[in-house]
Amino acid sequence: MISRRILRIKILQIIYAYYKSPGSPINKTEKELFFSIQKSYDLYHYLLRLIVTIADYAESRIEIGRNKKIPAYEDLNPNTKFIENKVIYHIRNNKQLCKYLTTNKLNWVNYPELIKGLFDKIKNSRHYKDYMNDHNNSYQDDKKLIIDIYMADIVNYENLYQNLEEQSIFWNDEVEFIISIIIKTIKSFSEDMGELAELLPLYKNKEDIDFVKRLFRKTIINNENYRKLIKEYAENWEIERIAFIDILILQMAITEVIEFSSIPTKVTFNEYLEIAKFYSTSKSSKFINGILDKIITHLKKINKITKTGRGLIGEN
Repeated sequence: MISRRILRIKILQIIYAYYKSPGSPINKTEKELFFSIQKSYDLYHYLLRLIVTIADYAESRIEIGRNKKIPAYEDLNPNTKFIENKVIYHIRNNKQLCKYLTTNKLNWVNYPELIKGLFDKIKNSRHYKDYMNDHNNSYQDDKKLIIDIYMADIVNYENLYQNLEEQSIFWNDEVEFIISIIIKTIKSFSEDMGELAELLPLYKNKEDIDFVKRLFRKTIINNENYRKLIKEYAENWEIERIAFIDILILQMAITEVIEFSSIPTKVTFNEYLEIAKFYSTSKSSKFINGILDKIITHLKKINKITKTGRGLIGEN
């Protein structure tokens, strides 16, 4: 489930914290890294449950209307299409999701104002109104509505970001990515799967776990050597004046091109340029592009980079 880019970002964040907290054992920091990754999986389940909690709130509003002393016609004859949405029903009763949420004690019960605000946003949207007014009742229509809600309403609800940031420091930058994974999950649902529909695993395969461990440890172990290499090719720059995060990004990129023979050099190169755009200064991407290109050329000349299988893609 967790993409390689997110794994790289997690590693970068933890290595940054490691150097900013001198004396922290590498084993302890590695545990914090895997805890951080696990928190992303928590968020996946937590946000998947969100649509069910919103539907529960919608149903509570219907019950309040029905119990009015002098109910209107609409109160006694409410449109229940949303709360009877079959995809929401399947998410609500998904065995894997229910077990995970119970085990990890994840629920939205303490955030009623957030749920109310989200439902108000949803019910005023065009896709919700069109859905509620359409007399068709297919599983595909139900699925489309839930995808639209995540893509248009939940992902753009600013209060959600603030709420999640207050709940966990590990959820600051991940909401959009996690929602994209939730949409992928919902797209895979079919009506006959019901409560047994499989959710995505935390790691795609064991290679991803190895990737995290090796990239984290090798970057730290080779810190001095790669720092010297960066200094050598950072012409007209004093190493002390280079942004610390830029140095870490370069060190991780060097580690990856050397240590992972199955990852094409071009992939590594582009991934760290993209990361630099979001996690460093406005000029960092151009700076890292120039330095990394020189270093990779040098490493190839001295046969420090060996690529096999998929890693040969794009190699001369």
